[in-house]
Amino acid sequence: MPLLELDDGQRLAEGPVIVQWIADQVPEKKLAPPAGTMARYRLMEWLNFVSAELHKQFSPLFNPAYPEEAKAINREKLLGRYAWVDEQLTGRPYLMGDEFTVADAYLFTITRWTVPMKIDIASRANVAAHMARVGQRPAVQRALKEEGLA
Repeated sequence: MPLLELDDGQRLAEGPVIVQWIADQVPEKKLAPPAGTMARYRLMEWLNFVSAELHKQFSPLFNPAYPEEAKAINREKLLGRYAWVDEQLTGRPYLMGDEFTVADAYLFTITRWTVPMKIDIASRANVAAHMARVGQRPAVQRALKEEGLA
């Protein structure tokens, strides 16, 4: 479980909560719409979708003891969910429209797992364009390099 310990010793758990807290620390970067707005609730929808419908489906694929037949079912579910994401990205550069948000960062992170997990999303052109767009962001390039992923 993701966990962030703050300077005062408090802890925040769960990725969608952590990324919103981080975004709220630097509101000028516009990584999340202001709290209490409908746009913020739309962001929460995306964060929860990525968490529950994508991230969660990947978990068994990392388990070597999980039966291959079951992994195939998870891969099919993921392909269906990526088809839906692909539709939602039609005509827009990011999940929320023209602005990059923490939801895009989360989707990018999870979607990178499709390669080692042998999930071919090449037919999802809008998802592929999103991945390329997010992957070219300077902060993303730095983070990937610092983590040894680029």
